[in-house]
Amino acid sequence: MTVTSNDTSTEAAPVELVTFTIDGTEVSVPKGTLIIRAAEQAGIQIPRFCDHPLLAPAGACRQCLVEVAMPDREGNVRPMPKPQASCTMTVAPGMVVKTQHTSAAADKAQQGVMELLLMNHPLDCPVCDKGGECPLQNQAMSNGRTDSRFVDVKRTFPKPIALSTQILLDRERCVLCQRCTRFSEEIAGDAFIALQDRGAHQQIGRFDEDVLGFAGAESSTGPVDRPVGEAATDSSGRPFSSYYSGNTVQICPVGALTGAGYRFRSRPFDLVSTESIAEHDANGSAIRIDHRRGQVLRRLSGEDPVVNEEWITDKDRFAFTWQSAPDRLTTPLVRENGELRPASWVEALEVAAAGLAAARRDGGVGVLPGGRLTVEDAFAWSRFARTALGTNDVDQRVRVHSAEEAAFLAHAVAGSGMGVTFGDLEKAPAVLLAGLEAEEEAGVTYLRLRKAARSGTKIFSIAPYATRGLLRLDGTLLPAAPGTESEWLDGLRSGQAGDVDTSALTQPGAVILVGERLAGSPGAYAAALRLAEATGARLAWIPRRAGERGGVEAGLLPGLLPGGRPVTDAAARAQVAQAWGAEVPAEAGRDTAGILDALASGALGGALVGGVELGDLPDPEAARAALDAAGFVVSLEVRASEVTERADVVLPVAPPVERAGSYWNWEGRVRSFGAALESNALPDHRVLHVLAQQLGVDLQAATPAEAHLSIAMTQQEAWSGDRVAAPQDVRTAAPQVGPGQAVLATWRLQLDAGRGQDGEQFLAGTAKQPVARLSPATAEGFGVADGGRVAVSTSRGRVEVPVAVTAGMVDGVVWLPLNSVGSRVHATLGAAAGDLVDVSAAQVAPVAPTSDNSERQG
Repeated sequence: MTVTSNDTSTEAAPVELVTFTIDGTEVSVPKGTLIIRAAEQAGIQIPRFCDHPLLAPAGACRQCLVEVAMPDREGNVRPMPKPQASCTMTVAPGMVVKTQHTSAAADKAQQGVMELLLMNHPLDCPVCDKGGECPLQNQAMSNGRTDSRFVDVKRTFPKPIALSTQILLDRERCVLCQRCTRFSEEIAGDAFIALQDRGAHQQIGRFDEDVLGFAGAESSTGPVDRPVGEAATDSSGRPFSSYYSGNTVQICPVGALTGAGYRFRSRPFDLVSTESIAEHDANGSAIRIDHRRGQVLRRLSGEDPVVNEEWITDKDRFAFTWQSAPDRLTTPLVRENGELRPASWVEALEVAAAGLAAARRDGGVGVLPGGRLTVEDAFAWSRFARTALGTNDVDQRVRVHSAEEAAFLAHAVAGSGMGVTFGDLEKAPAVLLAGLEAEEEAGVTYLRLRKAARSGTKIFSIAPYATRGLLRLDGTLLPAAPGTESEWLDGLRSGQAGDVDTSALTQPGAVILVGERLAGSPGAYAAALRLAEATGARLAWIPRRAGERGGVEAGLLPGLLPGGRPVTDAAARAQVAQAWGAEVPAEAGRDTAGILDALASGALGGALVGGVELGDLPDPEAARAALDAAGFVVSLEVRASEVTERADVVLPVAPPVERAGSYWNWEGRVRSFGAALESNALPDHRVLHVLAQQLGVDLQAATPAEAHLSIAMTQQEAWSGDRVAAPQDVRTAAPQVGPGQAVLATWRLQLDAGRGQDGEQFLAGTAKQPVARLSPATAEGFGVADGGRVAVSTSRGRVEVPVAVTAGMVDGVVWLPLNSVGSRVHATLGAAAGDLVDVSAAQVAPVAPTSDNSERQG
């Protein structure tokens, strides 16, 4: 039997094979293969607990013991004196391996290990969350003794220990496999759970600096001489503060680690499982949805080696209750006499169609689909805007955006197909991050970058300070105040930026990852394109929302048609018109800011809005005023929102769990999923199809199959004409910082006050506390110290949070989380990154006496 690599690339180096014998069968596998992995490839099962294909070998549990014989110098095959752990030993030429299937010694050794593991393990399988899907249960039956010789009292611990508000630990169930600690250290770099003590007292527990000898590794200004992967605490001070902690629950082979939200909720055999795709970011991570009686009880990571491997973020795992929140819309609403009232679908669609038709005649309709759409929905929105409403006033970017970004997306992203992949990141000699904080804005991408960094990839980040995520990547900060990113991008073309050696970015395979935040930095996208052209590095755009790449491909931009076709190109319009059976408007439309301005002034007669959160816009107050002034507003939403309060017709649509669809992830990979729950709720494309019929247009999107066929017709002929020109180099003068002022830097944290996390109180407890970050010199200038409080304000409002003095940060800059509890920058300040804000030390309010103290004093 010969087992070779699946890589069929002609450029791949030849694989050196090693031939050995296992259970009497001669097998050839690539050199360096572990015995346990070779057995898997040969179809031979070996029990294990600590082994995991994505973690480094540990040999901690000893359950995988096998009998091994090796040839000596004369070629005589001699057995090793004791059974060996197959998860730590690699195959060798001439090796002879006997597993428990053919060796009595190996079988006896495995039974002995199982007896030791069960010696102190509680017999609480009927109430354990792992019961029914527990490797310990299964292997105790297949590879254990029929009875136990242990008659003493089992060891017990107080239970459970709350490692965080989300993760609970039952220590007496732990078999010390160290999967959780190895994941935290190797994969996530969050060493917040650790193996402590020795001998009979050894246990898994919360990170303890005194026990583990890391005391003093943290100074007031940041980490001191800490190698990648060692423990650190974030500003919240929580002991298990990690965006990836839920993965430890899934890979735990027993019921030692459990999630607070699912604990004691169900038995695994009562659940119905559905493969799906996570909806919270643009990675397209594979997940599994487990539900019972129409209610989702948990989500697990799916296995997809090319995207998320076996890992997902805690947000993807736990933040699903928003889809069944109490404010979920289930009935169409129509405004009558200033109040919204329930209506039938027939009535609501008739009113919506009549209102949109009137608004089209009265200046036109602005279309704001938002960034949550599936691919099927995005194409339906694009076609509806062009054929039913006759407008190119359509823009999905309900966030900070710019004309430069629109040109960049049309020039370099739309219609580009499969570009940079997760696998490319792992092989890259260097990766540059610009306008992207990977851990906060693209969690699984961060894990792949960390995997690459551990293999030698150099990570560079253009940012105002070195985040904890960058430190765990062993990355290099290229310090830049917001709005000055283009200076760094241009300077990097030489391979040497100041004292920083960036020559790795000029090596073949280097990658530049740009985020949507560069839209607020004039000239940055143009500079990124110049850098890619000068160095040969590959360029990829990573948005924050799941539907934005699909929206770009569908043409949800004012100057873009599906497939990267420019609106102003007659041949491009002709191709789309032939596929859609209707003419397409010839002039480029307004972007989001232009649409809102036109609604406020009355230049547009109405708006069609889809799942938009006004708080995501840089000026939510102006957006509210624009919708208030609009003549007619139709909203397609899952849950009631600020748009609902201003809409004339509200059409409820299905959340991801109740419909089939697909997301186009940032790589350019289409990720399909099915409906997990049966529901009468309609997806966007179905609602738009029926609404278009009311307007006399056939959208050809009544069913998912029909929507797919419509997309295929639109995309069957790739656009080979001229693309939208690259964005022009637009530069603006740096703001003049006056006394008491600073330049605002901001981005969203992965766990914040977003509505996609509503209803998950345990997850909310693990979010980072909002702080204002200042450099030591800047903090001193404002008269504030680390741990004090600072007020950041504009003429619109004021945010007051604790100060975190951050070494290495750019002077004259203040960083705030964009949308955390207590720090809602857009809503409170009406400001965006790069704007000037006032900064001052905040007065600490005196602590009011408690009622008990008042009574004693009175």
